[in-house]
Amino acid sequence: MHEDSRFKKRTLFLIAYLVFALLPIYWMVNMSFKTNEEILSSFSFFPQHFSLASYRTIFTDESWYSGYLNSLLYVGINTLISVSVALPAAYAFSRYSFLGDKHVFFWLLTNRMTPPAVFLLPFFQLYTTLGLMDTHIAVAMAHLLFNVPLAVWILEGFMSGIPREIDETAYIDGYSFPRFFATIFLPLIKAGVGVAAFFCFMFSWVELLLARTLTSVNAKPIVAIMTRTVSASGMDWATLAAAGTLTIVPGAIVIWFVRHYIAKGFAMGRV
Repeated sequence: MHEDSRFKKRTLFLIAYLVFALLPIYWMVNMSFKTNEEILSSFSFFPQHFSLASYRTIFTDESWYSGYLNSLLYVGINTLISVSVALPAAYAFSRYSFLGDKHVFFWLLTNRMTPPAVFLLPFFQLYTTLGLMDTHIAVAMAHLLFNVPLAVWILEGFMSGIPREIDETAYIDGYSFPRFFATIFLPLIKAGVGVAAFFCFMFSWVELLLARTLTSVNAKPIVAIMTRTVSASGMDWATLAAAGTLTIVPGAIVIWFVRHYIAKGFAMGRV
């Protein structure tokens, strides 16, 4: 009887937590199907006058949908480069001991701990000098400073869990290092690659300060475009809610595909 009571309390607590966590998302989706007049004039849990006008605006207005394309482009570039750079670095940290290896590993993590605002001015001056302002590669390269250390840390944990005997056996069998890494070692740590790619993607997708400052027109991300819904006539709540709803979709898709890898990362203590 006591166990049943505890189970019911845990269940009620979990339900209350889920409602509390999902309510803002539901409310944003709810607002996206309303008109601005209905949002400002009434309080309702469901749209009284269902409207797709806000979504139609986003999908037909180039200034809106180009923001999503820009974000996806530089986030994809950053994720690909971050994981590609972190793989050999993490392998070196997991397999070799060298002078100052622990200090270098800690130094990498300190970059991840630093607020993006600290690097804003150096990036702005450097990219202005090199002519990289308002380009996708500029934002992607800036985010490397934060994503590569995180990816190295995650991947090193997964690689350390792979016995070194596998490496030695492959070398005895005549495998070159590139062949061994691509055909044997990489499939063993695919969970770690999935977790690292997920966190790199999410950081670049939601980061606003660097993405907004280093772009103006050609590479302006959706997170920056969403701030232009304020005009002389007031806030365009419906369009802003629709844009926010669509912003959640890419992250939700990525989570769906790597959910098993993330669970394994938690089990290994690296997430």
